[in-house]
Amino acid sequence: MRDLSGKTAVVLGASAEGGTGWGIAEALAAAGANVVVAARSMGPLQKLADKIGGLAVRCDGSSDEDIASLSDAAAEKYGKIDIAVNSAATPTLSMIRDITPELMQQAASSNLFGMAYFLKHMTRNMPDGGSIVLISSMSATHPIAPHFSYAAAKAGTECMIKYAALEFADQKVRVNGIRIATVYSEMAKSHYDSPGISERFIHEIPAGRLGTPEDMADTVLWLAGNDYITGSMLDIAGGNQINRFPFLEELPGAGESYEGAGALADRESGKGFDSNTLKK
Repeated sequence: MRDLSGKTAVVLGASAEGGTGWGIAEALAAAGANVVVAARSMGPLQKLADKIGGLAVRCDGSSDEDIASLSDAAAEKYGKIDIAVNSAATPTLSMIRDITPELMQQAASSNLFGMAYFLKHMTRNMPDGGSIVLISSMSATHPIAPHFSYAAAKAGTECMIKYAALEFADQKVRVNGIRIATVYSEMAKSHYDSPGISERFIHEIPAGRLGTPEDMADTVLWLAGNDYITGSMLDIAGGNQINRFPFLEELPGAGESYEGAGALADRESGKGFDSNTLKK
């Protein structure tokens, strides 16, 4: 395990117990870092902060003002920021034919605009350089209905990673992204434990299993200590990126409606896919 003693890490989107952000925060703390965890929901967030000996800050991942306050709170408490991870995400369900201005705005608010605000404000308090990791989704490169609006926003995030890597290179801040696919977490169990669901997803994964929050955390730790990687997207998907996601109609219980068919969990609210809501 990398030694991050004396380093300060910020993890946004960490309030879902057993989720990706939660696992990343635990791993950073175990490696010795001071960890600031942030999300909209303070209840579970404070539980995590108490567990790892860190600081909990309420933060709306789509708010420029909240993210600015988060950055300043971390710097005030620990002096500076060395590692910043944005795992917050709000999946929105839509096919192109069904999009509305309101839905597109919702998709962009945290999944795109919030990521930009995160880059802007975390770098303000990184005087000694550091590592920023934005969590993206394989849906940005591999279409999975009905995630059009969400995937479009995530694709925008992947573009801004390259721009940020260039802009902040002189500051010795490295910016990278992790593209995740199917992660078996506490919040997603109701989806993947449904009959036939896990098997259909695993069929497309060469590694032969679903991902875990620990898989994502290991990658964040590695990026925190590698000073020659920047502007890159890493597929942490067990090889799923070589194949594809299952089509909606291939999943057990799928019907004509895609209502409730979000195959990716909301990493901040803890809301995820419930195959029982599919209309037949």
